[in-house]
Amino acid sequence: MLLQEALDFHKALDYEGEKLISTDYLFGKARGQMFGILVCEDKDGNEVTLKAFSGQYDGAWLIPGWVGPVADPSSFDQIVRKNDVLLHELTDKITSGQGTDSFVLGQQRKALSQSVLQELYSLYRFRCIDGSTKIFSEIFGSKLPPTGTGDCCAPKLLNWAFSHDLRPISMAEFYYGLSNRSGLREHKAFYGPCDDKCQPLLKHMLALDIVYCDATLLVVNKEGGLLSVPGKGEAKQDCVESRVRRLFPTAPTQCAVHRLDMDTSGLLIIALDKETHRLLSIQFMLKEVEKEYVALLEGVVRQERGEISLPFRLDVDHRPYQIFDEEQGKWGTTLWNKLRVESSDSGLVTRVHFTPLTGRTHQLRLHSSHPKGIGHAIVGDRLYGTGEEGDRLCLHASFLAFTHPHTGERLSFTSQAPF
Repeated sequence: MLLQEALDFHKALDYEGEKLISTDYLFGKARGQMFGILVCEDKDGNEVTLKAFSGQYDGAWLIPGWVGPVADPSSFDQIVRKNDVLLHELTDKITSGQGTDSFVLGQQRKALSQSVLQELYSLYRFRCIDGSTKIFSEIFGSKLPPTGTGDCCAPKLLNWAFSHDLRPISMAEFYYGLSNRSGLREHKAFYGPCDDKCQPLLKHMLALDIVYCDATLLVVNKEGGLLSVPGKGEAKQDCVESRVRRLFPTAPTQCAVHRLDMDTSGLLIIALDKETHRLLSIQFMLKEVEKEYVALLEGVVRQERGEISLPFRLDVDHRPYQIFDEEQGKWGTTLWNKLRVESSDSGLVTRVHFTPLTGRTHQLRLHSSHPKGIGHAIVGDRLYGTGEEGDRLCLHASFLAFTHPHTGERLSFTSQAPF
């Protein structure tokens, strides 16, 4: 890694300039911090390399040659200075026992801290790959994000790239300096974006929730309501494949190795070249790929587990509806077990775990709803249940395992159901 080599050799962050900002800071009491590098391409095809550090470096937001913060530094510091005196006064009163009610003072300090965070977070505007701009409330809702969200390397680098019409090609983040106190970060070790602060941001900035990425394939966590592949007509072109090709222009036109129904959320494999697509498709044909789903079914399911094997085919007069047909239908098999009965706004529902042994169209939805199957439709199913327009289908691809087509390593991924 050239950036690590430059820091090792020059022992300064401003190694392209006066070399006054020493890396000694990272090996003292403050310990190390995260650094990131993003290789991009401009609209003329020229390679552009960006670099960033997480948060501040020894109290500085801006260092020549490094990507700056998302929020305006002067506005950020002004808000901090304005409230810092008040926070310290409350803290001193609590610790010295001057106040008649330390609980009330503690609540006042907590409320002021929350107010300061709200004011600070209002400064952040994140530029996304589609040209849109997101604010924290659009990403985290009414809940305040963790302290430091937006100041890590990945959102800094991507925000700069998208704001300057650059297309990201590859990114890496590493820790540099003394190991942190928890021992979870080691000098020069590479780490992915953090789950609590960065993943929610990157999901919006990239318009994809990328669970795994290497040079040949991706695993994405598809949101419910998003097509896996393009449909017919201009209105149905936004899909996982089109979003992948926006980020990886050399990916094949048909890059999704398998599909999830538009209303189904969860894990999906994407190939970034034709050979990878071919090799992964063979694994699906040989049933070497493991898939598991979680669903909520309407009402209370009495059985504990079972195996369903039923034949269905397309109802050509009512596409995409599938109908039971023992003569012309394609047989599909599913293993299932009941997890628990839960209460919901509409009454009692049953959470179940599915392991499909085949991959027929609407297989789990049909095996759930049909009287010859479980006999309880999936919550939110507008085709085979009582779901209405706007309801989310409570079906999620929660587990996926396959063999990497080039390394031979067995990869497995899990995703928690969003319901």
